[in-house]
Order: sequence, then C-alpha cells, then structure tokens
Amino acid sequence: MKRFNLLLSGLLVFHAVLAQDIDWQTFYEKSGKLETPRYQATIDYCKQLAGASKMVTYAAFGKSAQGRDLPLLILDRQGLTDPKAIHASGRTILLIQACIHAGECEGKDAGLMLFRDLVRAVGESRAKLPASGIPHLPAKLLDNVSILFIPIFNVDGHERFGPYNRINQNGPKEMGWRTTASNLNLNRDFLKADSPEMQAWLRMFNKWMPDFFIDSHTTDGADYQYVLTYLMEIYGDMDDGLTNWSRNNFIPQMEGHMNKGGYPVFPYVGFRNWHDPRSGLITEVAPPMLSQGYTALRNRPGLLIETHMLKPYPQRVEGTYECMLTTLELLNKESKNLNALIRKADQFVCSEPFIHTPFPLQFETRKDDSTMVGFLGVEYHAVKSEITGGDWFQYSNIPATLNIPYFSTAQPVNSVQLPYAYVIPAEWATVIDRLKIHGIQMTELTRDATLKVKTCRFKNPKWQQNPYEGRHPMTNIEYDEFEETRLYPAGSVVVEVMQPAGRIIPHILEPKGNGSFVYWGFFDATFEQKEYGESYVIEKMARDMMAGDPELAREFEQKKSADTTFAKNPQQILNWFYNKSLYADSHKGIYPVGKIYDLKVVESLRR
Repeated sequence: MKRFNLLLSGLLVFHAVLAQDIDWQTFYEKSGKLETPRYQATIDYCKQLAGASKMVTYAAFGKSAQGRDLPLLILDRQGLTDPKAIHASGRTILLIQACIHAGECEGKDAGLMLFRDLVRAVGESRAKLPASGIPHLPAKLLDNVSILFIPIFNVDGHERFGPYNRINQNGPKEMGWRTTASNLNLNRDFLKADSPEMQAWLRMFNKWMPDFFIDSHTTDGADYQYVLTYLMEIYGDMDDGLTNWSRNNFIPQMEGHMNKGGYPVFPYVGFRNWHDPRSGLITEVAPPMLSQGYTALRNRPGLLIETHMLKPYPQRVEGTYECMLTTLELLNKESKNLNALIRKADQFVCSEPFIHTPFPLQFETRKDDSTMVGFLGVEYHAVKSEITGGDWFQYSNIPATLNIPYFSTAQPVNSVQLPYAYVIPAEWATVIDRLKIHGIQMTELTRDATLKVKTCRFKNPKWQQNPYEGRHPMTNIEYDEFEETRLYPAGSVVVEVMQPAGRIIPHILEPKGNGSFVYWGFFDATFEQKEYGESYVIEKMARDMMAGDPELAREFEQKKSADTTFAKNPQQILNWFYNKSLYADSHKGIYPVGKIYDLKVVESLRR
C-alpha cells in the first residue's frame, strides 16, 4: 500500500550488488527505525551521497552561533550548483527544510532516504549503480525539478541531544532541542532575523530564490487519526495566481496522492478550545515570522508538514517521505505552470497596480463563517482535574469521524495604502543592514536631502513585560499620522516598494505590520525621554503655564481626576508639565521612517 515500503524492499534487493565500499542504509534504517543520527553522522552521510553521485553536491550555507556548519545538499540531474544556471534551464527549484525545531526530526530521516533513492533511481552515481534503479521511483522525477535539502537547520539545538526533549512525542529514542544555543526559536525569526542561522538562511534563500518550499515539523495538541497534516497560505496573504494554483491545483492533487498512498491528510488546524476538536477547527493566516508565511510573501508557495506527535516514529517518517515524494512528482508535472505564475507574481509587485491596491497587514479568521467537515478523530472525553480544576482531556484508541465546524475564512482587519518608497535615516544602520539581509533593494543617498514625507507620532506605547524571542515586543501600537519636511543625511536609504520583495517590506516598516520592526523593538530608543526638568524650575514654570493657559489648567485637573496614581506622584506631575513646555523633546515618539507618495520625488532620488 505504501510506496515507502516498496522502495525499501528495492533497496534491500539491490544492496548486495552495489559497490562494496558504499553503505547506502541510513542511520535511521540501521537502528530499526527507532533512532535519528547526530549532527556529525548526518553530515557524513550527506558527504557520502555527494561523493557517490555526480548529481549531488554538499555545501555549507553559513555558521551557527556555536560555529557549526549549516548543511545544504544540492541535487540537480546535470550536477549544476549555480542557481542562475538551474533557473535558466527552466527547472523548478524545491527547497526542503528539516529540524528547524531540532526535536522534530522526521524530515531529516525522510529527506536523506529520498535523496538516496533518487540517486539510485537515476543510476548516475560514481559507484556505477544498476541503471534499473528502484521500483516505483522513476528517473524522470528530476527532469523538471532540482532540490535543495537542509537536513538540520537548528544545528546547535540538534546537539542538545537527549530522550526528554519532547514530552508529547512518540520517538525517536533521542532527539534535539526546540531552540538554538541562544534560546531563539528559528521559526519565529524569519522577519526580525536576530539569529546568525536565520541571517545565513535568508542570504541562501535570496541567492537561490527556490520556487517551492517544504518545512517539516511535528505537531502537538489533540489526538486524531491523521499521521500528517499540512498548511499552505491560501487565505489571502499570497499572490492571487499562486493562491489559486495552490488551492485548486496542488492541494487537491497532493491530498489525492496521499490518500491513495495510505496517508489521509487534513489541513493543520487549531481548536477553538485547545485540546477539544469538537469545539471547532480553526485555520489562521501565518505571520511572516513563520516559515511558510514568509515564503508566501516572497511569492514562493510553502508547504508546512506537521506529523502527529503520538504516532510511532517510523509511521511519521514514512508519511513525511510520501509527502515529499508526492510534492516532487507534482512539481515535476507542474513545473512550467508554477514557474510562469511566479514570474507573473514577481512582475506584479514591481508594478503600479500593486502600489495602488490596499495592502493587508493583519488578518483574522471570521467566527461567523464555517463549513461542516468530517474530521478523522478519536473518541475522547474531558474530566475535571482534582489537581488543577481544569479540563483533563483523555483520548481513546477508538477511531471516530467527528462532524464539526471548520473556520477557515480570513479577512483583513488592518490594511495600508502603500507609498512608492520608505526612507530610513542613516543612523538606523541596524535596520538598514537587516533589510539588506532580506535581499531588499535600496538606494543610498550620497548627499543630504530635504524631503516631504508622511510619518507618525506614537501615543500610549506599551510593551510586553516578559521577554519573547529575546525581545520585549510592543503590545500597543497607536499613532497619529502627519506630514512634515525632514532632512535626511547622506547615507540614508530609499526603499522602493515596487521590487520582488515588495510584500515583505510593509510588514517590516509599517508600524502595524505583522511582526514589524516597531513591534520587535528595533525603534525603542525613539520612545525614551532623555532630558528632564528639576523641581525647583518646573514648580514655578507649571504655575506660570496654567496662569497663561486656562485650558491647560483644566486638562491638568482632569488628568488628576482620571489617574489617581498620577495625582499622587509629584515627579510624574512635574514631568507632565515639562512635556507640555517648549523644552520638551520634539523628536520623542516620532517614527524615524518616512513614506514618500510622490513618484517623481522617488525617481529624482535614484540619480
């Protein structure tokens, strides 16, 4: 029933006739499918594949925080390693990523076997393998597709190896840790790019610009029958043409293939009440800090694989293998169609219509729009816990098809009219450098420029008390927009929106972008007050100010009545008057980034 088992049978049959100096079984297979290899064993096997096949190249695309190489396997039927040459050939480039959460390692083991089986099927190895290859894995799978494979992305977390790293997970015997050595979750870092690993990934992505992306994970949450669930960004944040292709072409074919292969799939969902599928299923638009959310905004469809943590590890690996192979088959067939849609999407973001279309920054899933679906769950019930007083969900082994509501209609809740360009002052070099890592094109001003821009003044800023991903994000982003004329010194940059990365730029630079740099605290210094007045000066000034401005006196009394904490704090009161005076910092709370809506001004700055 499962192609994986047929392929493994083929491997064992042909193993005896292979060159004796090559051991083609993976560490996972040798362990009886109970263990996953450590970092060095993984690298060794990758190099073995590269040494055995002219089609495979091993490379490192960067270094981790602890100095480990970030491994990358390249598989091209002609042995090409230049992305421009592969794109010029017309082949689709598929990027497969595993172990971004290093305890979720099915993708690593499945991907290594897939590469091995593809090499054997084509039969173009240096070991002169039999041309017959392996049953049911045709050599033509590489006719229109080349593959990049990252077997371990979070390499430092991977080496925090142990049996107790995933409390909800059924195997392997030992696995890596979720976060990096710096305790950062790489799958929250695609936009802010704080980690050296992510910065290397972004440079690699922009060098290769793969056409399709797979990110392999293991889920948590409730129990159900599916070995594998998936997610693609088809809810409104991706280009319309790519969205329609993903929804109406790729997904139906992928689901059909997986069902036929013995692995029924369902979209990756949350539950309206956690752990309780009967409360209703819900799917949301992924923010760009997540992998497939980021690639969708770069006009590259991404497939998130989430295997079910309670299923046996071999079953999860085989399901992941089947999904990767199915995707390869579909991309090989759909290569020309997908490549044309990507070109069209890239052209659109470089055009005037993109600028003049309201751009959605935030989405929410509608609570009043659902469809009833048959969800392959299991019988379960909830009991009150005498320990916590909360619900304790207890799942059985009895399959049950649950007829429940599925909420998957997303609607924009915050949109913006895009400018032709954003202008970032030279002194915000950290922000400028981070945009360059994203592959965002910009023009650096060679001389001072006085520009009329739209910007904003923030009000009532609030920050999260506890750290999240190494930062204290803003929890309240409110502002008033206004126009002003500013002097931008030489070294400032003009970031035009009409460019291939145009969908990412607003999420970074619009304060209410989904994961903006304002949200992540890149501009926190603008909110700090640096000058104050001493009491012996402000006490007299406050009296003079109220005597000359009765409206200010009324505002002061209203402030005291509404805010008892303020009314009892002399320092806050004096600082309130200071900030109402002519001595107050006129730059405090002003967003340093300006927006230009006049195309002629932008064009003049290119010269």
